[in-house]
Amino acid sequence: MDETRGIEIVDVSYAYGAKPALAGVSMALRPGRFTALLGPNGAGKSTLVSLLSALFVPQDGRISIFGLDLAKDPLSALSGMGIVFQQQTLDLDLSVRQNMAYFAALHGLGGRRAGRRIEACLARLGLAARQKEKVRALNGGHRRRLEIARCLLHEPRFLLLDEPTVGLDVPARADLVAHVHALCRDEGLTVLWATHLVDEVEADDDLIVLHEGTVRAQGAVPDVLAASGAHDVLAAFHNLTTPAPVEAVS
Repeated sequence: MDETRGIEIVDVSYAYGAKPALAGVSMALRPGRFTALLGPNGAGKSTLVSLLSALFVPQDGRISIFGLDLAKDPLSALSGMGIVFQQQTLDLDLSVRQNMAYFAALHGLGGRRAGRRIEACLARLGLAARQKEKVRALNGGHRRRLEIARCLLHEPRFLLLDEPTVGLDVPARADLVAHVHALCRDEGLTVLWATHLVDEVEADDDLIVLHEGTVRAQGAVPDVLAASGAHDVLAAFHNLTTPAPVEAVS
């Protein structure tokens, strides 16, 4: 695994029957950077997440994660990845710590090492004081924090998050966005954050705009704004995803 290589997606296509979801998508995620994958509902974001997590296999193109070909060596490529899917996957009837311990066991972590990682990850996400509580008692924001804490147990270098703030109120969304940006900044993680919400993109992020299965723009936020002739992310998103008006024929 070569972390200097980042994440490379080259000419990737995927269709559901005759309906294309991604068409020749290419993008590069710089290592140690927070990249926002921004697109409206139906743009192909969740399909791309499914391909990156090896739930789906590209029908064309290739994906490499830190230099490892996902198709040829999926176990090695995925070993350095932590994933938070759009649908929550916690066991509501287990405690916070029991959810963490179960996931640690799935990754072959046990004994004192697992205990140390659980304590460290819960503390990092502000959940240490709640580890004996049933997950059912947590609000939506804390459940999402727990999912992120859980995906950090095996010390991944790449975090993949698919619409992680769906269903959260504005303060909880802002809190979660700030936590993941801090993880990226403090621990040098490579992050791909898929969202349809422009206010989750920060000025110093990298940005990829996906629309109708194609990449409309990518680069550092200031570069995307300049290329799209916009003064902020909302205007750039509108410019890149709104069809040009059709002129009336006289």
